Formats: sequence, C-alpha cells, structure tokens
Amino acid sequence: MNEKFGTSFCPRSSLLHVLEMEQNGSVVNDWIEAYKQDRNVALLDLINFFIQCSGCQGMVTAEMIQSLHKKDVMRKMTETFDEDNEDYPLIRTGPYWKKFKANFCEFIAVLVQQCQCNILYDSYLMNAIISLLTDLADSMVRAFRHTSTLAAMKLLTAIVSVHLNLDVNKHNAQRLYEVEKKRISGKRTNYRLDQLDRKRKEYEHKLLEIQNMMNAIFKGTFLNRYCDVIPEIRATCIEEFGSWIKTYPDAFLNDNYLKYIGWMLYDKQAEVRLKCLLGLQGIYSRRELVSRMDLFTSRFKDRIVSMPLDKDHEVAVQAMKLLMLMNCEDVLSTEDCETLYQFVYTTHRPLAVAAGEFLYKRLLSREGDEEVQPKGGGKFGASTDQLKRLIHFFLESELHKHVAYLIDSLWDWAGKFLKDWECMTTLLLKNAEEDGEALSDAHESALIEIILATVREAAEGHPPVGRGAAKKILSVKEKKIQLEDCTKITEHFITVLPQLLAKYSTDAQKVANLLQIPQYYDLDVYSTGRLEKHLDALLRELKDIVAKHSDMSVLEASSRTYYILCSEEIAIYSQVDRARTQLIDELMGQLNQLLDGFWQKVSVTHCGDKQTMILPALQCTYFSLLWQLAAVSENPPKVDCDLWCLMETQGGTGMKSNMVSKSFFGFVCLIQTFVILCDWLLILTHQDSNNSKEAVGLLDYPPSTSLQEKLLLFIQEHVFMEEEGESKDLTEEEERKDESCKLDVLHRKRSLLAAYCKLIVYNVIEMTAAAEIYKYYVKTYNYFGDIIKETLSKTRHNNKIQSAKTLILCLQQVRLRLNSSSVDLSSASFTNMKELARRFSLTFGWDQVKSRESVAMIHKEGIEFAFQGATGVDGRCLPPNLSFLLIIIEFSNKLLKPDKRLVYAYLQRYIAEPLPCRGDEWQPLIWYRKSLLANEDEESSVLSSSREWSPVGTSKTSSFKRKLSNGMKTSLFWISCIYFVPAKMHFLLCISSTTVCWMLWTSQPELWFLPSALLLLKVSSSLNSSKVGLETLSEPNSDNLELCSVLSSGICLCP
Repeated sequence: MNEKFGTSFCPRSSLLHVLEMEQNGSVVNDWIEAYKQDRNVALLDLINFFIQCSGCQGMVTAEMIQSLHKKDVMRKMTETFDEDNEDYPLIRTGPYWKKFKANFCEFIAVLVQQCQCNILYDSYLMNAIISLLTDLADSMVRAFRHTSTLAAMKLLTAIVSVHLNLDVNKHNAQRLYEVEKKRISGKRTNYRLDQLDRKRKEYEHKLLEIQNMMNAIFKGTFLNRYCDVIPEIRATCIEEFGSWIKTYPDAFLNDNYLKYIGWMLYDKQAEVRLKCLLGLQGIYSRRELVSRMDLFTSRFKDRIVSMPLDKDHEVAVQAMKLLMLMNCEDVLSTEDCETLYQFVYTTHRPLAVAAGEFLYKRLLSREGDEEVQPKGGGKFGASTDQLKRLIHFFLESELHKHVAYLIDSLWDWAGKFLKDWECMTTLLLKNAEEDGEALSDAHESALIEIILATVREAAEGHPPVGRGAAKKILSVKEKKIQLEDCTKITEHFITVLPQLLAKYSTDAQKVANLLQIPQYYDLDVYSTGRLEKHLDALLRELKDIVAKHSDMSVLEASSRTYYILCSEEIAIYSQVDRARTQLIDELMGQLNQLLDGFWQKVSVTHCGDKQTMILPALQCTYFSLLWQLAAVSENPPKVDCDLWCLMETQGGTGMKSNMVSKSFFGFVCLIQTFVILCDWLLILTHQDSNNSKEAVGLLDYPPSTSLQEKLLLFIQEHVFMEEEGESKDLTEEEERKDESCKLDVLHRKRSLLAAYCKLIVYNVIEMTAAAEIYKYYVKTYNYFGDIIKETLSKTRHNNKIQSAKTLILCLQQVRLRLNSSSVDLSSASFTNMKELARRFSLTFGWDQVKSRESVAMIHKEGIEFAFQGATGVDGRCLPPNLSFLLIIIEFSNKLLKPDKRLVYAYLQRYIAEPLPCRGDEWQPLIWYRKSLLANEDEESSVLSSSREWSPVGTSKTSSFKRKLSNGMKTSLFWISCIYFVPAKMHFLLCISSTTVCWMLWTSQPELWFLPSALLLLKVSSSLNSSKVGLETLSEPNSDNLELCSVLSSGICLCP
C-alpha cells in the first residue's frame, strides 16, 4: 500500500490499511479505544490519514500542532506536496483505486456510526475533523480539495443518518413522556417521569449538536465547493446533496436548498448535469414529496424539458426519464408532451426507448383501457383504441418515412399490442356498412405501414438501419421468441394476406407494402399445414396486381415476392414456378402485340413518339445482358463474344445525339444511356490495381478506341461545356424554378462525371484519359472538384508513376493549346496554368517520401517537354516550351534534397554547352534552377551570371578543387589521427568521424566522405596486419559489429 502511494507512512498511520484490508469496523473500534486513552494522539493519526489519502508525502506531527497555527500547518503540507504531479488516488483508474475510493467513503460512514453513542458529541473530535476538512477544501492544491470535499460530503451524509435516528428516538421519548405524565397526573414527583424527561432533553441536546455539525459542513464546504472549477468536485457535491434531500426531506426539501440543484442543471459538464437529474429522479419518484416541489417545478421545468436535446446521450436519456416521473403528477402541458413525443424518432436508441415509454404511458395506454368492453361483440376493444391513437399520432407527426423508428421505440413497452396482428387486419377488413367506425384511406395506409414495420421488427429482431452500430446478437430466449413470432406471422398472414391484396389491389402504395410481408414467412408452413389453397389464392392476386399496375415499387415488390416463393429448397417451388412461367408468357405475348401495333403506327404517321421507347428499350437491353452475363458466369470457358458486340452497338447507338431531341426527356435518355454503358463496362472489364488475372472481368475485351473517344467526347460536351443562357427578367417564382432546374442538371452532370471517373479508377479505360478531366479541376472546382480530386487520389493509389505521367500530360496539353513559343508570362491563361499546377502539387500532401517517385517523374517529363526542339542548326536555338519550367517549379518544394540534386543533374544534360541569350528569354530556366538549388552553396555561383553560362564540367571541377583545398587542413588532421592512434581507440574515432562527416556535409558536401573512408582504410589495414581473415570476419564479433554500425550511421547521416 505504501509503495502505491509513493510515500512512507509512520507506524501510527495504520488507518490506511483499512482501505486495503476492508476491515473498517474492527479498525474503527480499535481507533475509538485509542481515542479514549489519548485523544490527541488518535486525532493526529486521523489527521494524517486524511492528508495521506490525498497523496501528500508530508506528515503532521504533534510538535507542529502545538507550535504552529493551523494555516501554517496547511502551508507546510502544501509545500511538501508534489505540484508537478497532478495524479492522486481519487482520480486514478483501475479496479484497485476504484475499491480504494469505495473503502474510503465506507470508512467515514463506519466512523460516524460507531461514534454516535459517545465521542461524537464531545465537542472535540467533530470540531477538529470539520475544521480540518474545511481548511483542506479551501486549499489551492486540487488533491487536497477533492479528497477533503468527498470526505466532508460523506461525513454529512452519515451525520444526516444519525440525525434521523435521533429524531426517531426523540419522538419515541416524547411520546413515552406524555403517556407517563398523563398516567401520574395526580402525583407531584415520579422517578420514571424524571428519567424520561432527562432522556428527552438529552436527545434534544444531541440533535442541536448534530444540526450545528450539519450547518458547519454545509456552509463551510458545500457552499464553497458545489461551484468549484473541478467538475468532479461539483459532481460529488450534487450527488450527495440529492441523497440528503431523499434521506432527510424535512430539513433539505425546501426552496432554499433546491435552488442549488436547479442552478447546476445549467452546468457545462455533463457529469454534473447527470448527477442533478439522478437526484431529482429520486425526489419525483416519491409522490409525497412532489407536492413540495411546486415552486422548483415552475421555475426549472422549461430547462428540464429542453434537456432531452442535450449533447450527452446519457444526460438526455435521464432527462426523459425524469420528465416521465414529473408527468405522473400532470405538471407538463400538452405542448411540452407533444415536443417530447417526437424523440421517438431520434437515432439514439436508449433515448428513443425512453421517449417510447413516455408516449406509451401518456398517450397510448390510458387507465381503464383493459376494462373497456368492445363494441358490437368484438374482442379487440382495448387494442383497437390503442391502435387508433397510435395511427392518429403517426399521421399528426408528419414523418411517414420513419414508421420503423416509431415501432422500434415502442417495442419494449407496447410489444403485446403491436404483435396483435389479428386485431390490425380485422380493423382493415371491416366494412363501413357493418361498422360505422371504419378507417379512412389515410388511416388504412398508416395502419398497413405499421403492420409491415411490426412484422419486420418481430422477424429480424434488431433495430432499423441508422439506430444502433451493428445488428443485435440475440440470446437463446430472444431467438426462441423470434421463431415463435415468425410462425405466428406466417400462420396468420397466409390466410389473410390474399384478402387484403384483393381489397386494395388498385392502391399502389398499399399493395407495395403488403407484398413485402411474405419475405418474412416460414415457407415450410404451406406444406406442413396443408395450406396450398391459400398459396393459389396469393399467386392469383399477384398475377392480377402485375397486370393492373405499372408503378415500379409495386412491380419490384411483386418480383421480390416471386423470388422468395421460388426457392428450390422448399416444397412449393414447382407450384410457384409454374405460375411465374405462365405470367411471363402472357406478358411477352402482350408485349409483342403492343410492339407490332406501335411500329405500324410509327411507319404510317411518322410521328416522333419513338423517343419515349428509347429509355425503356435501353433498360430492357441492359437487364437482358445482365441475365446473359449470369449464364456466362456459370460457364466461363464459353464466352459469348456477341455480348460485347451487342453492348458496343447499343452504347454507341444510344449516345448518338440525333436519336433524341434537345428536350429534357432527351437529356434524361442520354444520361441513362451513358450510365448504363459505364456500368456495363465496369461489370465486364473491371480489374484491380495490381492487374491480377483473377480480378479481370468476365469478357477479356477492353473497350475499343473509338468507344473510349465517344465516352470522352460525351463528357466534354455534356458536363464541362458551358451553357449559354439568355438573361431574362424573371419573377420570384420563375427564378425559384429556374434555380431548382439548374441544381437538378448539376446533379445529373455530377452523376455522369462520377460514372466516367469510375472507369478510369478501375482500369477499364486508360489512365491517360483522365488528363482531359484534370484540366477542368480549377475551372469547375466548385461543382466537380471533389470528384476530380478523389479520382486523382484513387489513380495515384493504383499506380503512382502512371498517375504522375497523367498529371504532367494534362499540363502539357494545356501548354500546347496556347499555340505560341513566346508565351506572355503575365497573361491570364498562363496564370491559370500555374494555378492548376499548384493545385496538383497540393494533392501530394506533406509526406515527401511517399510521393518521392511521382514528383521526380513529373520533373523528368517536364524537363524533357520544355527542351523539345531546342537543337537548331547551330544547336543554340531557344526551346519553344521553355516557359513550361515555370509550371513545374510548383512541384520543386515537394522534392527531397537528394532528389533536387538528381533533377538538377538531369537538367544539366540539356544545357551543357554555353548558350547565348538575350533579354529575359532564359529567365524560366534561371528560376527553375534556383528552385532546385534553394539553400545550397551552389546557388551563388549559379546566379552570378544571368547572361551567359559556363560549361557545367568546368564549373563543377573548379568548385570541387576550391573546396577541396579549403578543407584540406581539416582532412589531413583527421588522417594523422586515424593513422597514429592505437587500435583500441578506433571506436572513439568512429564517433568523431561521424560528427565531422556531418560538419563537412553542411559546409563542404564534396568532402563529407573523407574521414569515414580513411577510417575504413585504417580498420582494413589493422585487420590485415592482425592476420584477420574472412573466416574471422564472418564470425559475430561485438567489436566489429559495433564499429560497422557506427560507420554506417555516420554515412547515413549525410545522404
């Protein structure tokens, strides 16, 4: 224990062992006995106990108590405290320290409990403890303040319990005194009466002492610390304050005390707000106390009603639970309740469940519902009323798409009536003639949505999407309930669903929802329960619905139902498959008849209605190809090349602009055609970034060059080409519609660009095609910048080098479009080109090592492009693209220093001969060289002459000789050291050599290798002189390894 505190305690500090041995009762008894013998010594032990529990290394001695004032004692303890270490026991984590805190609190409670019969009222012990804790609570040291505040709050809690016991004893003594007084009313004196009177007065005196203690702690500690800057201290005060109110409401449940907990509801820390709510829950849960909370409720109700919106989830949940308790006394208005009801739609499930409980108990489940007698002899009276109230709430909330959230919120509290599907379907099948209270159309639609949501919740057993991180893992009991619910759903809806479909067969929305129920069936029930006749009824209704409706949601739900029922593993497969085949044959016959009539009409009238056939025809072709692709995937060796030919034919034909008009419908057809074609290409020819053969598409036919050109041309015409719109004076309504139309067109353009960029990212078309897209990066950044940037990132992840070549190709194409050898460097077009290069450079980020190869490739390609056509008749003509060097300057800051020298060396190949220049024609080259030689010594020599350059070989040689002569003295010194020191000091020379290498590198880069190289020679010669062969060097020798490692580190320091 002492080691864990980091301090050594005196033998007298054995009280600390209580927190480890968990023997509070026996140790407290021993301490009480010691206190009775010598209270000063025992009290000193208790004082050191509180100080050392704070983590302080100091100790109070008897001499300090006698000679110093208590403030001086506290100052000395503060001085001995380690201010740099903010760690102390109460804030340490782990199970040990959690138990330490619990034992610390328990010790204080046991101490007060064991002392309440004698020494608690000696006017010495409690005065000393309260004074100590009050002084510690005012300390500037956080550890003292936190520990003493916790001790003081627990001390007051224990004293409150003593006060209650004394109050009960006093009341009993008073009653006995009154009884005894009446019994001896005729006598003057009585020994028992006097004894009871003394007992009563003793209790009154003790109560007065206890009240003084409570006031001292409350005023001395609580009032100063409940608003402390440390949130843990504030939370401790509020937590204990709530327990005082519940334990002793006669003293604390009044407005003078309640205001503190109300004020702390506005605290910035969630922990403090949470303690306030938990304390208030304990008060409002007792109905006898609520009547005394009227003023508090009226003052702080609005704050509590707003707290379910708290950013902390736990605070929001507890606030909702508190409001539910407050609502039991009808303190919330109708507007307050309507605000709280809406939390059933929140994404945080615990808060939604709490709001669901509030909604169920307040609105759905009213007193007397169970005793309601159903009208007309029915058996669903109570459930029907609850359903109607739920439907009314659902329609009033106007959040129809969130019915699954509503059902999930109510599931834990209203699961019984939400699973009453018999009541729901009976309510739907009622006729208005039979019962005047039949549902309206809106109520029927809402009830069908509720039925579907309850069926899904019961069958899946987990919250809807968006509410909950992952699917819930069901227990054995929950799985059993889930299977029982699925069986119940199947047995009920097998017979009822055909009737519902027949009743609502003309309503697309209702039918689409009802057709989703069979996917939750246990289909084996059809065969085991001999219910094939109901299956026939369902198939007949399905066939009738498909014939009546053209709504996509209905047709998709019908197809999904056929897919579910046509599982080959179940016994009803043949029956359903036969019905499905018959339906398809009938539909194909009708389609052929309609097509014949349509083409005859077109050939006679030559009308333009054929445009309306393009989009459905393309979709049918696409789905047909997908079905053929599924057949191909089952037998890969037999690849049907006609699929590819058909795809290219349809794609190339569909994108021809003359097939559709310039109307909005024609634009939609073009977009759909392009997206279908891109999806088809992606399915067939997709490859991963590593070009793995296993990941190659099903058809090993890349798109032809002509098709790729058409795709790119389509993007350029329909995405990046600016539309010229006439400026007209529009009304406010027309401007709103025009803005909405523009946003819709922008969304469609983004879809087109995203579809095309996916082809580039997944290697369907060549990466170089992205160069035509990248050139619009700056110009269209507000509209398509995110798509282009993501494409650039993905392609770089696939192939760094090829991506870099694509970027430089884009810049080269932009430069060639200027069509001039002498470009005006201040023109807008050249400035835009530099800005495009700067944006490209920013995409490489801060990690220069990661982008090292890519940036180097950009410089290499840029230099080659800049010097194209540089050699004339005399070999001295100005390169036409020299200004391109100003573009790739934007990438110079992304080069590492070694790479800058490599690029500079590569640049020198193109300017080895002296080149005369006039004016500022060669200025781009000068600036580019300056960007490569930044922070280098060579910079001064390079910039010394801007008119004429010397040959590179001569310049480098003279520079090397000059620096070699300047550093010769230093090198010779190290040579002498290396050759004339004993072999044992080679290790020290290695370290010195490393240092000199670095110094030479910073000042004379050409000489950095000399000390290490000479040292290596010396080591080699010493090894040879010692007759050390290759056999010895191959053995692991610590001296050799250490020497080699130091030499290597010295060389590596100078790249």
